[in-house]
Amino acid sequence: MKILRNNIPTNITCLALSLTLCFSSCTKEYQDPSRAKTDVALGTQQGLTAVAIGLQRVYTLTRTGVMFNSVAANGFVTNELRLLNSGNIPELQLSTGGSTVDGTNTILFNLWTSANKIIYDADLVIANAGNLGDKGYAAGLIAYSSIFKALAIGNMAQYWEKIPDGTGKNVTFITRSAGFTKAIAVLDNALTVIAANSISASFLGNIPSDVNIINTIHALKARYALFSGNYPLALTEANAVDLTKASFFKFDATSPNILFSIISSNNVFQPLNANLGLTGTNTPDAADKRIAFYTVMAGATPTLRMNGFAAATASPFPIYLPGEMILIKAEALARQPDLTNSLIELNKVVTKTSDLFGVTAALPPLAGPYTQQQLLDLIYKHRSIELYASGLKIEDMRRFNQPLADRKRNFFPYPFQERDNNTNTPADPTF
Repeated sequence: MKILRNNIPTNITCLALSLTLCFSSCTKEYQDPSRAKTDVALGTQQGLTAVAIGLQRVYTLTRTGVMFNSVAANGFVTNELRLLNSGNIPELQLSTGGSTVDGTNTILFNLWTSANKIIYDADLVIANAGNLGDKGYAAGLIAYSSIFKALAIGNMAQYWEKIPDGTGKNVTFITRSAGFTKAIAVLDNALTVIAANSISASFLGNIPSDVNIINTIHALKARYALFSGNYPLALTEANAVDLTKASFFKFDATSPNILFSIISSNNVFQPLNANLGLTGTNTPDAADKRIAFYTVMAGATPTLRMNGFAAATASPFPIYLPGEMILIKAEALARQPDLTNSLIELNKVVTKTSDLFGVTAALPPLAGPYTQQQLLDLIYKHRSIELYASGLKIEDMRRFNQPLADRKRNFFPYPFQERDNNTNTPADPTF
C-alpha cells in the first residue's frame, strides 16, 4: 500500500515489519521470543503505530491474508467462483464442497490464523494505547485497531458456528451470534474513546488515509447488527455513514492487490459465469451494468474473468460499499416491516447511475407493490449482485433462508491445527 511507505516515517515502517516478523514466528498465543524488547516497543507511540499498521498488512496482503481467503472460501461454496485448476487442492475441496472440505484446508487455516493474529495484535494496541500521554493519538490507535479486530471477529463468525473468545492456550469458544455482538462491542468502545478524545491529526498523518475511521466503524456496526438480527440498530448505524466518503484498502506494484495477482494468472479461479452464479429469479437483468463492472472477457483467447476490485495491481478493495449501506437500510426496514420505505431504499441501488467505486445497476425503478417476502427476495438478489465477491454471500444465504442445495457448505470445519492444540475446539458441523 503506497501510503504505508510514502506517508509514514521510515523508522515506523521498519519497526512495523520487524514486529510483524516477531509476532508471526509465534506460538499459539502469538508470543514474541524476545518479549522484553516487544514490551518496550508497545510502550511507545512509535511501536504501537507499527503494530497498528501491521494489522492492515495481515488483513490484506498475500494469499495468507483474511481478504483473499474470505473471498475465495465464500466464493467457491456459494457458486460465485469456478475452479480453473484442480491441482489447487484447497480450492478443489471448497469447489467440491460437502465432506470434502476438512480441517486440512489451508484457505480456512490461513483465514483462521490471520484473523486470530489480528485480534491478538489489536488487543496489544488497545491495551497499551491508553498509557500514552497524547490521548488524541491514543484514541486514533484504539479506533483504527478496533476496525481490524471487529473485521477479524466478524469474518470468523460468518464462517464458523463458534469462534474463540480471545487468544491463548485452550481458549473457550462462543457462538457466532455472540461473536457478532462482541464485534459490535469492540466498535462501541472505539466510539466511546473517540467521543472522549478526538483523533489527533498527527495520528491520521501516520496511517493510510484511505481508511475513513468514523464511517468504517458505523458501517461495520450496521453490518454486524444486521447479521445479529438487530434491525433498529442496523438502520441507525447505516444512516450514520456518510455515503459521499469512501473507505478502502489501497494497493500498488510493491504491495499488489492479491485478487488481481490470482486472477491475472488465470490458473486458480474466475467468475462461475456472466450471471455471477445466480439462477432463476435471482438472475441479473440483462441491462444491469454491474455485470460489466464485475466481469470482463479478456485474454488471448477471450474468457470470462473477474473485473471490478480485481481488475489491476492497484485496484482498491472497499471495506464496505455505499450500496451495502443502502441495502442494509432496505432490509432492516423490510423486516420491521416498513415496506414502503424499504422499496424506496432498494430503488436507490437499482436505479443508481453514479457511485464512489463505479458499482451502478442503472436499471428502471421497481414498481411494486410487494409483499414482505417478495421485497426480501429482491433485496437478496441485489445484495448478491451489488456485493459480488465481497465475502458476504454465505451469511446472506443463511439469513434469507436460501435452499441448502444452493451452497456447498453451510459452515466450515475447524482447522486441525486448532483442534490439535485446543481441547475446547467444538465438533465440526455436518455440512
